[in-house]
Amino acid sequence: MPETDLDLLIKAAQASGEIAKTFFQNAPKTWDKDDNAGPVTEADLAVNTYLEDVLRTARPDYGWLSEESLDEPERQSSEYVFIIDPIDGTRSFIEGSRTWAHSLAIARDGRITAAAVLLPMRDMMFSAALDQGALLNGETLRVSSQKGFERSEILATRPVLEPHHWSTGTAPQFSRHHRPSLAYRLALIAQGRFDAMLTLRPSWEWDIAAGALIVSEAGGTISDKTGTALKFNNVDPRLNGVVAAGPNLHSEIIGKLAAA
Repeated sequence: MPETDLDLLIKAAQASGEIAKTFFQNAPKTWDKDDNAGPVTEADLAVNTYLEDVLRTARPDYGWLSEESLDEPERQSSEYVFIIDPIDGTRSFIEGSRTWAHSLAIARDGRITAAAVLLPMRDMMFSAALDQGALLNGETLRVSSQKGFERSEILATRPVLEPHHWSTGTAPQFSRHHRPSLAYRLALIAQGRFDAMLTLRPSWEWDIAAGALIVSEAGGTISDKTGTALKFNNVDPRLNGVVAAGPNLHSEIIGKLAAA
């Protein structure tokens, strides 16, 4: 029986975890990207090299979009495209924290169809395929049914609280939490451990793609900060912010955000 796209991503994520572990807490070489784009380590590049070789060999007609690869305009003409973050949460990786992840997704005509997010140091494999549900280590995921900001536990960075983001000029009251990896934040929403995730600045597709499908397959709603459905494999691979939550809370959040 042919290997499904999801099976391919899960196996590749597992192997990526083994590669990354050989560098983790072992003083990997680290440097800063150009244009203040953040740090990168030799582990990021080693995982990226492995993934590009294995995934593109398995699916040679698929396009490729990765944080650690030069962008290829040819991906625009591909029906399917891999969208990859070899290590999401590189700063955490460098610091020795366990909250970094491998984020692997496949999009078809702009819509994510298969996704895997692995946290190797926490033994957490989140996965989803379109119309087949979302899983954590084989167990079904379901988003929170929480309504109302006041009782909500929301993953958001501090700048989300700035008054200009909100239609009333004041951020609503809610319990704010943070995790450094965007892929992990989205997976936590799918798991129901938190009620919503907000990021209101432009967000790279490779940080969001896998988690977006996992959230939606767990019954959640995910959009940009205007409420518009996310589309992937854009010429400029940045999204206009991201809001993820259960359907009711998502609507409330979008209703309170200032017009973009």
